[in-house]
Amino acid sequence: MASKKIIRFGLPKGSLQDATIQKMAKAGWNISVSSRSYLPYVDDEEMEIRLIRAQEISRYVEHGYLDCGITGHDWIVENGSDVHEVGEFLFSKVSRKPARWVLCVPENSPVKTVKDLQGKRIATEVVNLTKKYLKKHGVKAEVEFSWGATEVKAHELVDAIVEVTETGSSLRANKLRIVDELLCSTPRLIANHSAWKDKWKRQKIETMSMLLKGALEAETKVGLKMNIREKDLPALLKNLPSLRNPTIANLSLKGWVAVETIIDEHVVRELIPALKAAGAEGVTEYPLNKVVY
Repeated sequence: MASKKIIRFGLPKGSLQDATIQKMAKAGWNISVSSRSYLPYVDDEEMEIRLIRAQEISRYVEHGYLDCGITGHDWIVENGSDVHEVGEFLFSKVSRKPARWVLCVPENSPVKTVKDLQGKRIATEVVNLTKKYLKKHGVKAEVEFSWGATEVKAHELVDAIVEVTETGSSLRANKLRIVDELLCSTPRLIANHSAWKDKWKRQKIETMSMLLKGALEAETKVGLKMNIREKDLPALLKNLPSLRNPTIANLSLKGWVAVETIIDEHVVRELIPALKAAGAEGVTEYPLNKVVY
């Protein structure tokens, strides 16, 4: 009897965990995490989930303990992991911006550039990334690993920190000033090279990537459908460029057509009144689960 085919997926524990579970659910995989087990449940008999810190996932993927996983680009770089990158995903609803690792000092610090940190001390969670950055700029400084509360250390224990931020609001609240940016990071779906060469596993991973992208694409778009007199249709399409390549179908009522399209959600408030003015009736907006191109 042939052994059952399984793909082992690394779910990032920590800041990416909830967002990844939500996106995976929209993509079609329902995952539930128990406080009593590090083996989450997933409604797919061909998949096993391992809950591992995002900082470690790229190493476990590289070494083959995981076939694939989701982690930040920053941790792939920090670990120097040799993995296959399948796709990039923006999970954050806060800003839709990538996370940035930045060099920071207190607002009243005399430090203006990285050159001013010669012989100084820097605290960070990304020690390797920071050391590479300093070497690139020809600066010798002491880099120490920070287990947390790094913003506080900048005022009392070290001369500078390298910390992650999305909007910069936490840094401003802690009276810190950004000196430079080291790296922009977004979540990535990565695969082990051997798993990627396996036909079945690769197809499974590619399907996951496609459906995740479709779920993320759907978050910023909505569907619109409406009815309009056939004679008014050319003017509507000409004056409303958002309705590119809509689906048009004849209604049972002669001289009327149904129009259906997908548009960016942020233009709906301007578009619906314009549709109404152009003669559209029964304008209906509906949410989307996935948009796969």
